[in-house]
Amino acid sequence: MNTSRDLTPPPWADVNLVSLPDGMEFSHAASLGCRFVTAFRGMADQARVTAGETVVIYGCGGVGLSAVMVAAALGARVIAVDIGEDKLALAAELGAEHGVNAAEEDPVEAVRTLSKGGAHVSVDALGSAGTFRQGIRSLRRRGRHVQLGLLLEEDAEPRAPMHEVIRHELTVLGSHGMQAWRYPAMLDFIRARDLPIHRLVGERRPLADGGRVLASMGGFAPLGVTLLEP
Repeated sequence: MNTSRDLTPPPWADVNLVSLPDGMEFSHAASLGCRFVTAFRGMADQARVTAGETVVIYGCGGVGLSAVMVAAALGARVIAVDIGEDKLALAAELGAEHGVNAAEEDPVEAVRTLSKGGAHVSVDALGSAGTFRQGIRSLRRRGRHVQLGLLLEEDAEPRAPMHEVIRHELTVLGSHGMQAWRYPAMLDFIRARDLPIHRLVGERRPLADGGRVLASMGGFAPLGVTLLEP
């Protein structure tokens, strides 16, 4: 049996491995994938959010909070929607101008009032048929909806309000992850705007709890990103 170690670099390592900037802690970098990465791609590359636009984000889990941070850093006026006051409070700290508790009021009506007629961009960061439709109905004419949350199981084929999409000439965009070659631009974006990505890290758990943490991901998301540590 050959017991020697093969130290040959894996194929494509030169394009798939990303170097972290000096000063970025590994724990903070761990919060970037896939949540912040997904949000950055959706806001900067797909929706192409610009300064002065209103962006509404449904769901303030890891992806949603990342989207709040990115959209605010791009100069947008951000409205965060969730049913947890703790998540809305953190969204406000990360740049959201308004928070809407969907358990206490109709979020679509609230968003249309706060944005004076509808948002330019809506984001479903949760991934449900309900928040998908609410996002589309929160838009003004010629607005853009970005689907960041995965639609699974019974939500896999949601009914879309196509009459509004057609009548208001809306755009519905999908966004899924980001290529490795775009990471340097994202890391430059974080550094240039001094984004507090460490705030995305919520609970810290030992690696031995990994199975239980993964099993719990199908339920209500905790505050921030759960970090597993050795």
